Amino acid sequence: MLARRIIACLDCMGEKVVKGVKFKSLKVLGDAVRLAKFYEKEKVDEIVMLDINASVEHRKPFYNAIEKVASSLRVPFTAGGGVRTFEDFKKMFLKGADKVSINTGAIENPEIIRVCSEKFGSQSVVVAIDVKKEDGSWKVYSHSGKKPAELDVIDWIKEVQNLGAGEILLTSIDRDGTKEGYDLDLLEEVKAISKIPVIASGGAGKLEHFYTAIKCGADAVLLASLLHEKIFRIVEIKNYLRERGINVRI
Repeated sequence: MLARRIIACLDCMGEKVVKGVKFKSLKVLGDAVRLAKFYEKEKVDEIVMLDINASVEHRKPFYNAIEKVASSLRVPFTAGGGVRTFEDFKKMFLKGADKVSINTGAIENPEIIRVCSEKFGSQSVVVAIDVKKEDGSWKVYSHSGKKPAELDVIDWIKEVQNLGAGEILLTSIDRDGTKEGYDLDLLEEVKAISKIPVIASGGAGKLEHFYTAIKCGADAVLLASLLHEKIFRIVEIKNYLRERGINVRI
């Protein structure tokens, strides 16, 4: 069985890491480079850095911030936020990203997934999907959870994987920052149809939440608040999972 990954998420405004609840009430928690280097030293498997206001403000990502973080790391590094074109994608790689996360740009122009997958390889294309539950089904949102995309999550996942996405970063807006646990119902439905790896995001609050998400099929678990607030260390999470028979990286 492939090793499950522990991923640290840096939601950023410029070079500052922020965090809120359900994508709201954001607070500045520290410097992106400092936190990225610390989590690498703590043996995190990967780091994701997202410029969360780029799409909302209709601007390009803060490439200088991405370059500073990328140049400080050796672990795999995913960067996203404001990516809309092939050139945006290409520049993320030039600034040091190993993978590129695309969300709003893919919703506005799904064909960009195919173009970038064919050029750079599907393993480099991470489609981030932010979801809210409405009227009994899960709906996709763009622009950092501020704009409904008129897409059902299952239909959207089928489309993005057919276009060549290599991975899905699945975030429950309802659970984000709440520490109530990942949305397992959402995760189970997605894993039932997904042919590509799924990263579970939104809601981790206890060690058991990582275990239950992986048992529901998550290929990786992403966390932010628990690390930023120093509630758990990476080694604690990995030891907990290893003791329960989950294959994780040392």
